[in-house]
Amino acid sequence: MIASIVAVAPQYLALFALLAAAYVPLGNWMARTYTSEKDWAVERLIYRILRVDPNRGHNAKNYTRALLGFSLASVLVLYAVQRLQAVLPSFGNAREDAVEPWMAFNTAASFTSNTNWQSYSGEDTLTNASQMLGLTVQNFASAAVGMCVAVALIRGIGHLGYQRDVAATQDGQKLIGNFWVDLTRGLVRILLPLSLIISTVLILGGTMQTFGSNLVTDSGVDISRAPVASQEAIKLLGTNGGGIFGANSAHPFENPTGFTNLVEIFSLLVISFCMIRTYGVMLKSRKHAWTLLGVAGGLWTVMVVLVTWAQHTLVGGASQLAGANMEGIEQRLGIDASALFAVSTTGTSTGAVDSMHDSYSPLGGGLLILNMLLGEIAPGGVGTGLYGLLIVAILAVFIGGLLVGRTPEFMGNKIGRKEISAVSLYILTMPVLVLVGVGASVAQRKLVELSATNFGAPGTADNAHGLSEVLYAFTSAANNNGSAFAGLTVTEPWWQITLGLAMLLGRFLPIVFALYLAGSLAGQKRQATTAGSLPTSGITFSLLTIGVILLVAALTFFPVLTLGPISEALS
Repeated sequence: MIASIVAVAPQYLALFALLAAAYVPLGNWMARTYTSEKDWAVERLIYRILRVDPNRGHNAKNYTRALLGFSLASVLVLYAVQRLQAVLPSFGNAREDAVEPWMAFNTAASFTSNTNWQSYSGEDTLTNASQMLGLTVQNFASAAVGMCVAVALIRGIGHLGYQRDVAATQDGQKLIGNFWVDLTRGLVRILLPLSLIISTVLILGGTMQTFGSNLVTDSGVDISRAPVASQEAIKLLGTNGGGIFGANSAHPFENPTGFTNLVEIFSLLVISFCMIRTYGVMLKSRKHAWTLLGVAGGLWTVMVVLVTWAQHTLVGGASQLAGANMEGIEQRLGIDASALFAVSTTGTSTGAVDSMHDSYSPLGGGLLILNMLLGEIAPGGVGTGLYGLLIVAILAVFIGGLLVGRTPEFMGNKIGRKEISAVSLYILTMPVLVLVGVGASVAQRKLVELSATNFGAPGTADNAHGLSEVLYAFTSAANNNGSAFAGLTVTEPWWQITLGLAMLLGRFLPIVFALYLAGSLAGQKRQATTAGSLPTSGITFSLLTIGVILLVAALTFFPVLTLGPISEALS
């Protein structure tokens, strides 16, 4: 264990320093972005095109309607782009065939839900036009949607209202923002500028960026070329994860060096961590932000150490003879960088990979599944991590209050029947989708003709690993992660449909419950914090929140983890 900590320490410390340097300025900038009453010229132009009144606020119901309507339109447009790609301009790599219907549905659901699960190989299936006009656009849009929900919940918790709506005098406190303003500002002021910076850094580091057509060698090898760096930047900054190449960030055209690998890990973490600062600034309560940062950062750090240790522990004859668990590890990067990337991508809802998670040791792969099953709140996806963390903190307040006989209040808000119902529905959505999906898929395994490598004889390691692959797939889909144990073939209609539905329900049901909670809190009269209120900051509350996170995951998923990765690790 000590050797593992020493091995990963230099990269971890470099990453920690970069995140610490960005925490205050980026967190403050995002807070100003969502609280400023002044619009930029380009934003005013967008409002005119969309025929949106930026001075009119939305209550929770209208905010939810606008968000769901925008997302439905996004699914339909992305589906159409894939089905029509054979007749659309290709920008360098024409395809004769459209994407087949169920795969197009799965991909449209995936990228709109910020999952970016890919049941295809990008360089062989999509044109550059489909990548840019379809997938990259959704990389920006879906990330901005997640940020909108987080900001709306912050406004609800803090009773901030929507100060620009001067007409809403009596009901102003019940407003949680304007979805179209929040969406536009997230894109124009945060995601686009950061993507330009990161893509430039990646290009300087050797990442490909070209509109040139594919190269064909004299021996007939087809070498794909594409505008990679521009999509790579937003796929990571927006915690999306879908790469142009099937090998994703293990491909040298996407991630050529150890330097670019560190830049990519930083990119997929930076907004999620800094949004915790945004929360503290908007509510003028930085001590609460430090508490939540301690929870997210603590869980992330522990998982980095555990996965690195698991990968350095030699189990089985093959790894002992080789001297390391190098199967599935990109040789240019090594075990430590791969483990750091793997924990960061499963701790957010990113799904990008620079190594093959299916080839990790049974314990290492099981820890990556557990990292997602915690709810991806360490630090979680862009926006989704923050509002998921806030909902878990509210649950911790409720449980803690019951245990010690204190009033369940969070930031001056009473946690009553409506609030805890919304929290409970939010918490239950992901486990139901995962366990029902895994159970249905295992029950129908003859229907989908899973191979013997997925399910071996009862009680064997192949059997346990096959269950782990199915568990990983639905965990990734329901948590909107997108990474995979890629030993499982998911091109059959069963997987395309069930995983697509898991992605959509796993994304938008929690959003509906989070926005309902925001509206319920906004409609309350804020309470003064008294000696009878349970403190919601400090080490004690951090440990309580971590305990609730671990307890919920342990009680819900321990049986299926025992049948899958734990059984495989012990075999």
